[in-house]
Amino acid sequence: MRLTMPSGVPEGIPLTVMPFREDAVIGTMSLATLVRLVPSPRQEEDPRALKTASGHDRRHAELRATVQRTLKSQKGRNIPDYAEYIAAGILGKHGSAWSTPPITLWHASEIAAMSDELIPSSGLRTLTVAPDAMVIAIDGETQTTAWHDIYQDPESFGLTYTELGRRVRIPFELYLGISPADARQIFYDRNVKGVDVAKNLAMSMDQRDLATRLSHIVGEKLEVESGGQRMPFARLVNAGKRQLTRTDKEVVTLSALRALILTTVFGSKGVEYSAANVHEGDLPSHTDADEVETVVVRLVSRLIGDRFPDFARRSAITAPAVMAGLGILLHRATPWCAPVDAMSYETVERLLADVRWEREPAYWDGVCASVGSTGRLNFSGGVKDSAGRVAGALLDPHSEPGRKIRGARI
Repeated sequence: MRLTMPSGVPEGIPLTVMPFREDAVIGTMSLATLVRLVPSPRQEEDPRALKTASGHDRRHAELRATVQRTLKSQKGRNIPDYAEYIAAGILGKHGSAWSTPPITLWHASEIAAMSDELIPSSGLRTLTVAPDAMVIAIDGETQTTAWHDIYQDPESFGLTYTELGRRVRIPFELYLGISPADARQIFYDRNVKGVDVAKNLAMSMDQRDLATRLSHIVGEKLEVESGGQRMPFARLVNAGKRQLTRTDKEVVTLSALRALILTTVFGSKGVEYSAANVHEGDLPSHTDADEVETVVVRLVSRLIGDRFPDFARRSAITAPAVMAGLGILLHRATPWCAPVDAMSYETVERLLADVRWEREPAYWDGVCASVGSTGRLNFSGGVKDSAGRVAGALLDPHSEPGRKIRGARI
């Protein structure tokens, strides 16, 4: 007699998914499911662990190596910070202002089973992943490794397994049965086709960054008159670009406004933070966040309000290096400025009174701009390169650059 094998429900890990193309689905899973489906990349790169690993685990590690970078690259150095970020998010320390992208997974073999629609016309189905399936993260592996680190020792992150089970659902997209060549192409497309965000622009989007928060407060509190109507200055601040074009309705970028804030707080040292986060612990000694906010918002709002016509016509005053230079000058009117450099706001006003803000080579060429081959003045120089020269010209009217930006004969 020959016995037949069971033909009931296939064994494996069930996932509730929705197809978004013929060979790919999306869904969410628990952390426990993720660590079961996708082995730890750390373990797969550990020669000692591989020596005692099963044949299945060694084959998985070999297949992963064909579509992924090693953790010895920059992504490996990012993992501890990523894990801390995720844990803080789970614990509510970021409020709603945190996110992790869906992990992109590759199911390298045939799936065990796919159900019919759970609800007619919904697309929802149950996909069963076999216990020995090869599932590999082809994008989001840094996040995957961070999740493994958290799951391995949740207490070190201030978490428990109970909290991880109750609070965590991890979004994923899963590509089914595609070839290794296709998986490598997806890895390439995800990591190369995208355009990296300039770091200083990224900083201008970070709401946990003190300078960014102050920039938004200035934009919300300061009212200006533009086009015959009163409006918050924020409506004239472009938060999505590093440089404005002629067709943009805004008058200044958020990154330029942030540069003004930074140098108002720190003086010339502020240019060092143009591509770095600023936290309360970084503030000048003998100050606190409340005092800095009150003083900086008042000074910056007054400066912009007094000179709004120059901002409205997008003169040289709106260039990031000029904004940073203005902040270095404005820093001297703060109560925490070194006494030897301190001055009143009225003195700041006198120093700015005769500056020529027109975008003309006669005033700004060689200070923070250069003349291109077409004869057009180019203000694309960085804050770090030119803010000091702008501040020097503003502070010393009798210097060569100081006389130049005031239209005096040299």
